[in-house]
Amino acid sequence: MATDFSAEIAALRGTLDQILAVTKPEDLERRIAELSEKAAAPDLWDDQDAAQAITSQLSHAQSERDRLRDIAARVDDLEALVELAQEEADEDTLAEAGAELESLRAAMSDLEVRTLLSGEFDPREAVVTIRAGAGGVDAADFAEMLMRMYLRWAERKGYPTKVMDTSYAEEAGLKSVTFEVNAPYAYGTLSVEAGTHRLVRISPFDNQGRRQTSFAAVEVIPLIEQTDHIEIPESEIKVDVFRSSGPGGQSVNTTDSAVRMTHIPTGIVVSMQNEKSQIQNRAAALRVLQSRLLLVRRQEEQAKKKELAGDVKASWGDQMRSYVLQPYQMVKDLRTEHESGNTAAIFDGEIDDFINAGIRWRRQQAADQS
Repeated sequence: MATDFSAEIAALRGTLDQILAVTKPEDLERRIAELSEKAAAPDLWDDQDAAQAITSQLSHAQSERDRLRDIAARVDDLEALVELAQEEADEDTLAEAGAELESLRAAMSDLEVRTLLSGEFDPREAVVTIRAGAGGVDAADFAEMLMRMYLRWAERKGYPTKVMDTSYAEEAGLKSVTFEVNAPYAYGTLSVEAGTHRLVRISPFDNQGRRQTSFAAVEVIPLIEQTDHIEIPESEIKVDVFRSSGPGGQSVNTTDSAVRMTHIPTGIVVSMQNEKSQIQNRAAALRVLQSRLLLVRRQEEQAKKKELAGDVKASWGDQMRSYVLQPYQMVKDLRTEHESGNTAAIFDGEIDDFINAGIRWRRQQAADQS
């Protein structure tokens, strides 16, 4: 027993050393100091958007530092716990140490996956769009199920989210929804979720109780930053305004505050209706449009270098995960082969294992192609 624990603890320490070598705690402390100085400026809240960005970045940097410190302390505590249990031949304490060992492995795995997010835009916050595909009302309902899944995932992580645009389907569910996940590395983490998701179940909307297959597309793009300098000439943008609406056509307000923005050269369309004014919706739409164009530019650059597009396609030929509720229950990722029979937990946001497997798979794909 002692030998096994010694080897396991040594392996944990080795993994932690690798994580620290990549995350560079000294650089993290330096960033926290810089952000703390900015947050203490007396004129900080003169620009509310900038202030919120600074305080959010500071909070997440401090959380990252505390997480690393906590993991290191838990490894030390585990070693002391094992020594105590072995000295006293206490089986209950040894069992407690075994449970803590498993918990530490899972926590360390999450940290290790973070070190694989080294893409240009991986540290960014994310903009997620979900669109119902083939399958009628079931597809619209599936789109809403996926939205809840990702929002619950973000909630479990303590990541702020903001729903930017919602287009409701006539009978139930959503035609489309766009929301932000405002946390560092949200884009790098969620980008492996992009693609076509497939649901198989007995349709609750079919009075004959037949099995229905439906689809939804997930798009994930990095949130634009002021330093990106994506300039879009006014002549390339068409802006339409309309009245915001809720489920069943119920009016959200009585003014034409919703905005639909079309980028004429690419045909990219962005709609925003969840802000209070037309000016705010226009600004939000422009930011998402810039983010999408930024990703397009990145993919074009990659295509020129390697003759392949980026990972984010959200096309119908890009099926990446199946959610089967009938005749058996199974969620399976078609790229990584990772699967789970606990479909209720998955739809409640417990998708870290799928995301981590996707990130590792993507890194392996990149290594194979290099």
